[in-house]
Amino acid sequence: MKHRPPPASNSERRLRRGFTLIELLVVIAIIAILAGRLLPALSKSKTKAQGIKCMASGRQMMLAWRLYLDESQDRVPQSFGLNEWVHGSLDFSGGNRSNWDINPDITKSLLWSYWGKSADIWKCPADYSTVKVAGATKPRVRSIAMNAWFNSTDVEGFGAGFKNFKSMNDLTDPGPRGTWVFLCEREDSINDGEFVVGMNGFPDKPRQGAIVDFSASCHNGAAGFSFADGHSEIWKWKDARTKPVLKKGQLLSLGVPSPNNPDVLWMMERSTRKAK
Repeated sequence: MKHRPPPASNSERRLRRGFTLIELLVVIAIIAILAGRLLPALSKSKTKAQGIKCMASGRQMMLAWRLYLDESQDRVPQSFGLNEWVHGSLDFSGGNRSNWDINPDITKSLLWSYWGKSADIWKCPADYSTVKVAGATKPRVRSIAMNAWFNSTDVEGFGAGFKNFKSMNDLTDPGPRGTWVFLCEREDSINDGEFVVGMNGFPDKPRQGAIVDFSASCHNGAAGFSFADGHSEIWKWKDARTKPVLKKGQLLSLGVPSPNNPDVLWMMERSTRKAK
């Protein structure tokens, strides 16, 4: 005679059956809530990692800049001019090779040979800008720009009487640690190789403040800066006017009045000083 197992209890029968539709929906809802909380954290972690890489690239660029100075009797390269540190101007035209090809400008930069001839450090990892070239999508090649107050030929209209640094000996105020050299510029602002911080109204007339060029804000509302002493940092902007909404493939209007903008003052304080 075959042995029959005893009948299952009510609790055992409940354990053996599957989910009801309501229970399944509850589980899905819980997973959705957890995902909603987790994904922003993951996104911020990715942005933070990009910021760290951006700072590392900035330090490499500063090392190249210093090596150039060591071989040039401490004379700084031009941010803009006939002998500027990098030629070419970016836009969103596929016919402009400066946008997508490193050979017309970047490989001919005064600093190219000083960092192992690597093109990676020229573009912020958070810059996803592209151009269309003969039907193909190509990434643009540069995000970085130089402080216009380093040996430029066109800054007089942006602050009469301010220092236009020609050599490291000129960096007495605000000093190497307090003077930025390179930053990441917004993809819809970047054009030539210089970044102008207008000094009109500095330091005691903040209502005259203006944003000539727009820095990046792709690191959780912050931008990467590299300073003349070699250190890099990420600075978070406070004013919404400093970080307008990005419109892909379109250039911003530049030279915008921005009175009493604390971000403009922050950049002014770290760009140059009145010549004595």
